[in-house]
Amino acid sequence: MAKKYDVKALDSIFGDVLDRMESSKQDIFVISEQSRQSYEDMKNELEDVRSNITRIVKAGDLLEDKTRAARRRLAEVSKFFDTLSENQVSQAYEQANRLQVQLAENRAEEKQYRQKRDRLQRRLQSLLQTIERAEHLANRLNVTISYLTSNYEDVGEAIDKAKLKQDYSLRIIEAQEEERKRLSREIHDGPAQMMANVLLRSDLIERTYREKGPELAFQEIKSLKEMVRDALTEVRRIIYDLRPMALDDLGLVPTLKKYLETTEDYNKGTKLYFQSNGNEVRLPSNYETAIFRLVQEAITNAVRHGKASQIEVKVEWLKNHVTLIVKDNGAGFDQSIVKNQSFGLLGMKERIELVNGEFFINSSPGNGTVLMFQIPLETES
Repeated sequence: MAKKYDVKALDSIFGDVLDRMESSKQDIFVISEQSRQSYEDMKNELEDVRSNITRIVKAGDLLEDKTRAARRRLAEVSKFFDTLSENQVSQAYEQANRLQVQLAENRAEEKQYRQKRDRLQRRLQSLLQTIERAEHLANRLNVTISYLTSNYEDVGEAIDKAKLKQDYSLRIIEAQEEERKRLSREIHDGPAQMMANVLLRSDLIERTYREKGPELAFQEIKSLKEMVRDALTEVRRIIYDLRPMALDDLGLVPTLKKYLETTEDYNKGTKLYFQSNGNEVRLPSNYETAIFRLVQEAITNAVRHGKASQIEVKVEWLKNHVTLIVKDNGAGFDQSIVKNQSFGLLGMKERIELVNGEFFINSSPGNGTVLMFQIPLETES
């Protein structure tokens, strides 16, 4: 006899679980942000401590030279004691004693700052580990929440799905979260950091103008313009990685050429070759995007996993379909082992099915990889 379930009760329990998970995620985010702020503050404090250590060491070296000179003077005083006045003898001893005390104080201060530096470094390491653990935990929570919410309404159907399909769905979500995390770090470490530096430099320009005059201030402005230009370039690169705007404006072939040139610039030692045969036609946007992403994934796999030094991309425009061939001289792989386990290959298979195409692969260990995609032409009217 089939069991009956209280759907409302299940909905309530499920909703409560999701609320708690969302609340936990927010708490983790707060902890991560507070830790990150503390990390930045502590890093600045560490820089100040290091600057003080440098200053104290320089002062100590100078005091040590003076102390050695004072000791030499005492030796001379002792040698010619009978010929010197009482005041000269007294001054020599007082000078040597004062310098000795200052040197001892300097060494004690240096020791304190070095101990403080070591403590700060240990605390920075601990904070960094806390931040990484918080990010990892938040990422896992995001994956779990996304997986639960995306599959809950169709839970009956999800239960009947094959294990491979379930694994693939989960890996898609994980990949999305990893991509979001990578993108957030790129923005934080790139444009965000650059813009923060721009703000600091703008304050410096104001101070330079007030204290040193307009000429030096204009030099700082030139440097500031370079920083802004670099930040803009970095933003454009990130936008291009998300979706090349040239794809909408210029079409598939020019965009692929530009992408290959950019990839070659970013991967020194890897040569990429492109060839397009036949009469190029514009395709619906979803087709052009799918084809671009297929080539992008194939090249990423060849560079990252195959360690290829040469990659050839060929596009053939025929009457009823377009054929893409991506060939590399990389490490290759055993198809019987990798084919059903590779996230990249599964992603290609999904994309090619969306445009009613076919996907062929030929690879073996040590002999590189050849990928071929055949996509029926559906030109824009």
